Amino acid sequence: QVQLVESGGGLVQPGGSLRLSCAASGTIFRINAMGWYRQAPGKQRELVASITSGPVTNYADSVKGRFTISKDSAKNTVYLQMNSLNPEDTAIYYCNMKIYSKYLDDYWGQGTQVTVSF
Repeated sequence: QVQLVESGGGLVQPGGSLRLSCAASGTIFRINAMGWYRQAPGKQRELVASITSGPVTNYADSVKGRFTISKDSAKNTVYLQMNSLNPEDTAIYYCNMKIYSKYLDDYWGQGTQVTVSF
């Protein structure tokens, strides 16, 4: 059984920063990739950033230069540092990991709300 637990969301003013964390626990043999997605009201879930074992990172155009994804492999944890936040970043943020446990599968966090507003 694998579980992902997120933390770090909240309310922040435009121009502010937040750092999200997501830790995986359980029977984990290998994590192939980690990523962050977000879903705003009325919109589809979209990829924000991803990081592989290289590490190779990938970002959505809308967050390039503002967000940074990183990982601590020893802790099975992925982070998302979000700077220069704007109201368009308001969404529920979900972490995702492709984990080889009994077999390779996708795992999702419970989601954490990020609200950017005055």
